[in-house]
Amino acid sequence: MIKESKNNKNYLLIEQLKTYLCLNNLIVQKTKIKYPIIWINRDFLIKTIIFLKQKLSKPYSMLYDLHGIDERLRKNTKNIPKLDYTVFYHLISIERNHDIILKVALSKNSLYVPTISNIFINANWYERETWEMFGIKFINHPNLTRLIMPKNWIGYPLRKDYLVKATEQEYNYNNNDYHDNVIMNNEIPFNPDIWKINTKNNNQQKNSTILNLGPNHPSVHGVFRLILQLKGEQIINCIPDIGYHHRGAEKISEFKTWHNYIPYTDRIEYLGGCINEMPYILAIEKLAGIKVSERIKVIRVMLSELFRINSHLLYIGTYIHDLGGMTPIFLIFTDRQKIYNIIEHITGARMHPAWFRIGGLASDLPKGWQKLLQELIDWLPKRLNNYIKISINNSILRNRTKGVAAYNSKDAINWGVTGSALRATGINFDIRKCRPYSGYENFDFDVPIGNGISDCYNRLILKIEEIFQSINILKQCLNNMPSGPSKIHHSVTTPINKSYTLNNIESLINHFINISWGPSILANESLQMVEATKGINSYYLISDGGVMSYRTRIRTPSFPHLQQIPSVIKGSFIPDLISYLGSIDFVMSDVDR
Repeated sequence: MIKESKNNKNYLLIEQLKTYLCLNNLIVQKTKIKYPIIWINRDFLIKTIIFLKQKLSKPYSMLYDLHGIDERLRKNTKNIPKLDYTVFYHLISIERNHDIILKVALSKNSLYVPTISNIFINANWYERETWEMFGIKFINHPNLTRLIMPKNWIGYPLRKDYLVKATEQEYNYNNNDYHDNVIMNNEIPFNPDIWKINTKNNNQQKNSTILNLGPNHPSVHGVFRLILQLKGEQIINCIPDIGYHHRGAEKISEFKTWHNYIPYTDRIEYLGGCINEMPYILAIEKLAGIKVSERIKVIRVMLSELFRINSHLLYIGTYIHDLGGMTPIFLIFTDRQKIYNIIEHITGARMHPAWFRIGGLASDLPKGWQKLLQELIDWLPKRLNNYIKISINNSILRNRTKGVAAYNSKDAINWGVTGSALRATGINFDIRKCRPYSGYENFDFDVPIGNGISDCYNRLILKIEEIFQSINILKQCLNNMPSGPSKIHHSVTTPINKSYTLNNIESLINHFINISWGPSILANESLQMVEATKGINSYYLISDGGVMSYRTRIRTPSFPHLQQIPSVIKGSFIPDLISYLGSIDFVMSDVDR
């Protein structure tokens, strides 16, 4: 058990939990995560969840993440109980600015836990995803059916004995006979009962219409399907259907070296670029005990804020376009081109640079970066003010967005909403400020906060304000760029000097192993959250001492945001749904992973 100081948040919380559960001891796992990881017996799970959410004065009111781990092949398990599978629950207390992670150990012959969807409403999708990825059943779940994978899928992809490549499977999924006989001949028909689309109100059902919106529709911003039950144009039921973009990013991470997985991180949310590299890199650096220079930190922040602005600009342009405004989207792509010119000048790439490295960067800043950045800083504020004057203050846009798809802070927390959508409800929770990383604590910037209600208009305004704050951060990067190395010399990150390998056989062997197999990371677990473009993004990494991640859990913000849609949009009209979808600011790669 971890020895905690008696004045430590972790120690006090653990003692409260022991008292409430009437237990003399709790198994607390020691990791690189600064928040407590507590192992709970399945029989105490519901009682523990209720205590953390409902009994504390400053409760852990947000279910941030929930997923599973196949522990059967894991090495170096001395700090955890003997088990086959794990279900973990990550809770956040915004009032405390503190987290807790609960773990439940399961044997392969007893793969079930009680559902917590009646306590945390957003657990619904997380439990469904965990069930279809690991085969862990959630007892009394209201609708334990496929969420991401096709309805006819066989097996549990995130189990260790499930092969990673389709070409390794016993059945060839490219077989034309299968496609012709099953898919084209409708042997697996659409069944409305699966979607719970029927209502108990017979009159409402009799006069309603079922409408498919998507998966290929410009207003759903990607391959996303909504099944709508309509009475006229009023939405009386709405079922989100995801999974059309699923690429198995978490599974792939288990078959790539720590270094080789970096390019995949750019594509988890493909508009965020280097922002999405940040949590993965920082989580590995925690595992390896690597500390980087101030120059590396500032450059990482600079690239992250450039991508934040670029993503927000696209959001503003496409959102106004969704509402009927044609001009801004064309003008905004001119602004984005200027940002991409800077990114390309620095990294050599544009959307997906894969430029951050374990212990530093792929290269140092090139000559001329200051001029390009200064030009952008001088150019962008005027353009933003023009967009506000011409489009944001337009009466049509305001009428289409003000008061539409509105929810309060309690609703946002219940659904696991993060980012500007949460801050629009008046909650000041920005990871860059609350839990600074990569030197954000050294920057002077404000966090835009809403007036208490998150509606389509407030979410749009906050994005614009965030761009102004990002410009302020870029000014500080430009004027206060520290000196120092762009890469830290460390056995995990840097090849051995060539002169050593030519004169020493041990150095040559070490060099060969590190380059061909990849570096090994000491067994441990780490977690890193970042304030990404669409909310909080995080990587939970488990190393068992090997050259690849044993488990990579990628928590993305858009997943819970889409789960919230039905609760917000029921009773509204189709044009309101279009306004709402654009205001969420999601891309499906961020949902399906």
